[in-house]
Amino acid sequence: MITFATRRLAAPILALSLAGTVAACGAAATASPSSSPTPLASVAEAGCPTSQPAPLPAGETRSVTMDTGLGAFVIKVQADLSPIAAGNFVALAGCGFYDGTVFHRVVPNFVIQGGDPTGTGTGGPGYEIQDEPVTTPYHRATVAMARTPAPNSVGSQFFVVLDDQAAGALSSANTYQIIGEVTSGMSTVDAIAASADKELPTQPIELKTATVTTP
Repeated sequence: MITFATRRLAAPILALSLAGTVAACGAAATASPSSSPTPLASVAEAGCPTSQPAPLPAGETRSVTMDTGLGAFVIKVQADLSPIAAGNFVALAGCGFYDGTVFHRVVPNFVIQGGDPTGTGTGGPGYEIQDEPVTTPYHRATVAMARTPAPNSVGSQFFVVLDDQAAGALSSANTYQIIGEVTSGMSTVDAIAASADKELPTQPIELKTATVTTP
């Protein structure tokens, strides 16, 4: 079973617990993600939500441009995939929550993971959101939310799928709310993956700014 758990036994890390079929994707085994919440006061001061924000209205989309230390990539966020998770991601991106964070976890041929304000893999926005069903398949360029095995445990951490072959492993759990996909700049995503010296990179790539626009 695969889980984006939030705790690792030795060191807390928000990551994927990888086993079984994941090995076929070239991923290393074991790890886990979590949420030592960021203090609500500091989040509120930034104008960010302190509880589950409103869902993204049905039929709406947003473009979120992620400017990183290795270039930019653009995510098309679609409300109809997971309205609660999409609204949460857009709200956090729009208030600057993701600015200055890093891609703290990289699993080659599987995912890059970011969105933790502490950079440790244990952080989050100070709240969690409601689960939603996953109704479309995972594939290369899919963007989805990381979570623990517990119900309703999604916070701010997200991941980008690197390879179509990761779909089987992710779908076996099928609990990671899909919010959209990278529509341009997958070469940047691949560069972030290629830059990592290990699963928890020694020098993780910074997500400088996230900018939200309405098409």
